[in-house]
Amino acid sequence: MTAPLERRTDYRVTFVVLCVGVASFSLLQSMVNPVLPTIQAALDTDQTTVTWVLTAYLVSASVFTPIIGRVGDKVGKERMLVVALAALAVGSLLAAVATSVTVMIVARAIQGIGGGVLPLTFGIIRDEFPREKVASAIGTAAALLAVGGGVGLVIAGPLVDALSYHWLFWIPMIMTTVAAIAAAIWVPESPERTPGRINVLTALLMSGWLVALLIAVSQGHHWGWSSPEIIALFVVAAVLLPVWVIAEARSSQPLVDMQMMRIPTVWTVNLVALLFGFGMYSSFAFLPQFLQTPEIAGYGFGATVTESGLLLLPQTVASFIGGVAAGRLATRLGSKLLLVFGAGLTAIGMFGLAFFHDEVWMIVVETTFLGLAFGLAFAAMSNLVVAAVPQSQTGVASGMNTNIRTVGGAIGSALVATVVTSQLQPTGLPTESGYSHGFLLLAITATAATLVAILVPVVRATTHVVPGPQAEYEAEHPEHAEV
Repeated sequence: MTAPLERRTDYRVTFVVLCVGVASFSLLQSMVNPVLPTIQAALDTDQTTVTWVLTAYLVSASVFTPIIGRVGDKVGKERMLVVALAALAVGSLLAAVATSVTVMIVARAIQGIGGGVLPLTFGIIRDEFPREKVASAIGTAAALLAVGGGVGLVIAGPLVDALSYHWLFWIPMIMTTVAAIAAAIWVPESPERTPGRINVLTALLMSGWLVALLIAVSQGHHWGWSSPEIIALFVVAAVLLPVWVIAEARSSQPLVDMQMMRIPTVWTVNLVALLFGFGMYSSFAFLPQFLQTPEIAGYGFGATVTESGLLLLPQTVASFIGGVAAGRLATRLGSKLLLVFGAGLTAIGMFGLAFFHDEVWMIVVETTFLGLAFGLAFAAMSNLVVAAVPQSQTGVASGMNTNIRTVGGAIGSALVATVVTSQLQPTGLPTESGYSHGFLLLAITATAATLVAILVPVVRATTHVVPGPQAEYEAEHPEHAEV
């Protein structure tokens, strides 16, 4: 009778370990962006080459997030969590000591393997936590992705000013090393496993179209959208994507179950994720640039990297508040309503940025709205997907949802970059209308996300939830149940 009691006392510790892992991954997503010119100068490379520091991480995370989620469903989520955290730690160590841009790019690709932390986190929460705490825990963990992105923008400048850019990687390395050791010691084994083998062919097909698409959209601005290389990559992606879908549909052991992907709640939330990622990740990339534009351009505020990060601090705080509150609000109002509200609030914030950006207080108010929206919507999306699929497919389903958001962010960042830089001043800076049109594009996609969110079918949170060990123990021992 002591083993179940130990299992019960472990779930709080488990949650701390999971949060450290998710926070480390999300920090690595955003901290590098504001200081890319610093890394370029330190490693003595050019602007085109240094962008691969971002692209390598993006492509690797997109490929490995659903794959590691699926492998976790089959061989054990806790085991794969240790692997994902170890990859983050090793990649961060390599990046911290890198003396060439080639080593830095390889290190970032290794870090991308850690993208599996998020789907594994959702699966472990569903397996191990008391049923009534699942929605709140998933909401908080999901919001950490948005919060970490904001925190990365805030602390990157001060950290580089006080120490060096190497500490952008030393800190996540320390965090993930501690989390990996803690996961190996305290996080219990998976009670839920999916039998069968990993479909290597479909994994390669999925990796192929993802790599081709993401390299094309991330490098198109530098190579030229009409260049033979970019056109060839788009053709490869267009050919491999339907081949992958057909192969998965015909496979007896698919990597990604196409029947699961056709569940109305799953595909509608994934479409919202695509549109939402389009706006959120693009705002992370272009808001600091807008704030740092020198006033001689006729707009902008001439902020330093540190100052622009501090101006976005209210957004980060609002994201955390939204994510923490989302679990309880979902119990009362439903995750669908939170998703609609979050997407709608995003549209309002983006429209505000497009038309009202002349004063600092305007930017702070609008980005605070965006932060609250990001926290609510991330939590709602994750809860809706997890509730809609069988427990044995939690990892791959949430992994694909995360992946689709990332793809949306890559596409959005590429398109917004093209819009913003379509007209340049004699100084080489974008015109104010370029930023206005870019923010307007993001407002339109957020409006589309709101409309799709309205169409998401309502799913009872307990439809597919199978009580985990904690719930079973509390059923047998009500005197130890959470109040």
